[in-house]
Amino acid sequence: VDVKQFEKILSYIEHGKREGATLLTGGERLGTEGYYIQPTIFTNVKEDNFIVKDEIFGPVMTLMKFKTVEEAIKRANDTRYGLAAGILTKNIDLANTVSRSIRAGVIWINCYFAFDNDCPYGGYKISGFGRDLGLDALHKYLHVKSVVTPIYDSPWL
Repeated sequence: VDVKQFEKILSYIEHGKREGATLLTGGERLGTEGYYIQPTIFTNVKEDNFIVKDEIFGPVMTLMKFKTVEEAIKRANDTRYGLAAGILTKNIDLANTVSRSIRAGVIWINCYFAFDNDCPYGGYKISGFGRDLGLDALHKYLHVKSVVTPIYDSPWL
């Protein structure tokens, strides 16, 4: 993280305050050295708030209430991004249904930001092209080629 990203994240936080979101916690610089920002949580956000619609890439979370699972899925998919999502539930059937309905490259269930070298990582929509990690990452380095050679006088033809 550098000063540019640090200032960008702080500007998102200020934007959230100006749009009327409630700052539940955080929102300030953390310490006096480096470019650290307190973990920040906003509540009472609206679907069209800038901090809801954009990928911040910083310690900023927005919390929105929902009445039905279908509403939550619709909200999760109503974005041009799709890098990752997290689902917290004790109901594995619900977790499976929601994870298959959300258009994101990584879905974490009852955890977040957990990685494994064998698990491909990358986004949907404008959140990324291709995958890192896992077997799928190798496709970036490969080109498919077909070579056809006739075999004359083969006993198997």
